[in-house]
Amino acid sequence: MESQIRPFRIETPDDQLLDLTSRLEKTRWPEKETVDDWTQGVPLIYIMDICDYWANSYDWRRCEKRINSFPQFKTTIDGLDIHFLHIKSRHADAFPLLITHGWPGSIVEFLKIIEPLTDPIAHGGQADDAFDIVCPSLPGYGYSAKPEQTGWNVGRIASTWAQLMARLGYERYGAQGGDWGSGVTSIIGLQDSSHVAGIHLNMPVVSARSMTTTDITLDEQMALSSLIQRRKWDSGYSKVQATRPQTVGYGLVDSPAALCAWIIEKFWAWTDCAGHPENALSRDEMLDNVMLYWLTASGASSARLYWEGYYHANTDPIGVATGCSIFPKEILRISRRWASSRFTNIVYWNELDRGGHFAAFEQPELFVGEMRNFFALVR
Repeated sequence: MESQIRPFRIETPDDQLLDLTSRLEKTRWPEKETVDDWTQGVPLIYIMDICDYWANSYDWRRCEKRINSFPQFKTTIDGLDIHFLHIKSRHADAFPLLITHGWPGSIVEFLKIIEPLTDPIAHGGQADDAFDIVCPSLPGYGYSAKPEQTGWNVGRIASTWAQLMARLGYERYGAQGGDWGSGVTSIIGLQDSSHVAGIHLNMPVVSARSMTTTDITLDEQMALSSLIQRRKWDSGYSKVQATRPQTVGYGLVDSPAALCAWIIEKFWAWTDCAGHPENALSRDEMLDNVMLYWLTASGASSARLYWEGYYHANTDPIGVATGCSIFPKEILRISRRWASSRFTNIVYWNELDRGGHFAAFEQPELFVGEMRNFFALVR
């Protein structure tokens, strides 16, 4: 039956890991970049080093065991198998929280925050801070199925997530997201306002016309300058994935080195890393995330979400209670005034002093605090 919820475990065949090692060892490398920094992309010496580590030292079984330590399931909604983590707190009054990742993220981003959120007493909190966590993989990402027809845009995913929460028996819940997860979570606030108590975003998105230049503040001027810089130098990946996801997908699915460089460049560009990604995340953590794309061959299918939604973003006003945590190295950093033009019921706004686009991955303790602070207002 389509409504059945089926237990799931990751069980990677040994030959898949042997194939990965073989491909890494046979990589045909380009020549070195002609600059001494990252302005042309990931430097050759670094990507060669991390791919050598991937082939000879990295232990996927460690990560597989870690993910499998949490309850995982699959269920079919709207004809598509959805993979998700579902961790229930031991506290009876725990608040259900739906957390959605983006690109190039995965459920791996949230592994460090699950236990502090579900078992707060063991992690410096109180029983009133407890959450039940539902953490799905986006369609075409990780162990969720790959859509075979067009139409799997942000709105359809939001509807699917609402059905998932209902299927799990949650009549009232909170939702959180960044990147594509921010888009999905925002639309949940539109579509399922009778059930969602509040939404939390670490990358609120508004229309360009909302980013007014009238009486602009210094922070807003800096945000506009950053946006211009990003459009000029850091938007190529999105234009490629939004226009030709199938073309770029051949390389991402066939070459682990290409996939690794494509994703790790974003850990360099989008984390609060002071110029080197390993200042924000360990190479094991980055490769854990890359493996969710490699093992599931989802380079093309994940990129198609850009084709589905990049040029058709919904920016309708949202009136559900909203919390925003703004991290300093977020790729799209907007002011509260701009955010209020779309999110008309902001009840929590906090600008933090460290962290970037992958907030839960980079700064799990700060992220957990933000979840506790906002959802205490709407539980």
